[in-house]
Amino acid sequence: MSLVELTRDFEPWKIQGVTHHLANHPLLQLDALVELGQRQEQRRLVRTHSDDAVAGSSFADAPILHPNKKGAAATLAGIAKAKAWMSLLNVQADPIYRALIDEVLDSVKPLVATKDPGMCYRAGWIFVTSPGATTPFHLDHEHNFILQISGTKSLFTWDPFDRHVVPEEGLELFHDTNSRAKIKWDDSFRSRAILFDLKPGMGGYMPSTTPHMVVNGPEPSITISFTYYTDATRRRELLYRGNARLRRLGMTPKPVGTSRPIDGLKTAVLAGYTAAHSTLRRALGRSVRRNDLPYAPA
Repeated sequence: MSLVELTRDFEPWKIQGVTHHLANHPLLQLDALVELGQRQEQRRLVRTHSDDAVAGSSFADAPILHPNKKGAAATLAGIAKAKAWMSLLNVQADPIYRALIDEVLDSVKPLVATKDPGMCYRAGWIFVTSPGATTPFHLDHEHNFILQISGTKSLFTWDPFDRHVVPEEGLELFHDTNSRAKIKWDDSFRSRAILFDLKPGMGGYMPSTTPHMVVNGPEPSITISFTYYTDATRRRELLYRGNARLRRLGMTPKPVGTSRPIDGLKTAVLAGYTAAHSTLRRALGRSVRRNDLPYAPA
């Protein structure tokens, strides 16, 4: 039995609902997460903000604009009254939870790989949220299985190819510098959303760069995301980074996905340039950006 149930018509670039068998997993109960939170806090892998954040709050700046001053253990243990949102980041850094990430992603990999090969850069993110708290509107690089463990929440998602919600230049900047500066919330987006009302045992699959926003239900919530890159996501990121550089040179590049021959040519040129540039940086003792590692670095 797969821990995450996918249908045979799974499509890697389509938002879709999923079901799972993790709601009672001992590593995802609150007492275990309090212990994990202490370990992650020592690793500086905790992100938190108060429940004052709203859909339009800056996702990047929410911890600064809406601080939660309690530590991880205190927030998690008292999450029902903490008025806080907390994420335990990159839990693959913890050996116990890395095994869980592998168990889950290995269970879906046979089906995923038939349509979207090259699974890598595995990571896990655990969200523990007070009643009514909001995760601001944002997007991420990775493919994402987001699974509800306890409590309820409303997951608002938008088609990653909806350029009314995320403009092409916004994606270029995001892939090139990780900036979401051109990806801004507008209340009119609500009518375009694909909504999932999540309960334990339910979840959603969000392809790379799917815009999303989350509103927690009336009870404390525990949610876990299993994320990864594939050959396709790495290719797409490379193309957007290339277009960002062309735009800085004053050009107007053809949007990614509108011409397969042009995308193919760009990919070949950019891959060669990136490989040469990385070799030079290594020779100079400098760091190299990589998204083909087995696990995302913490």
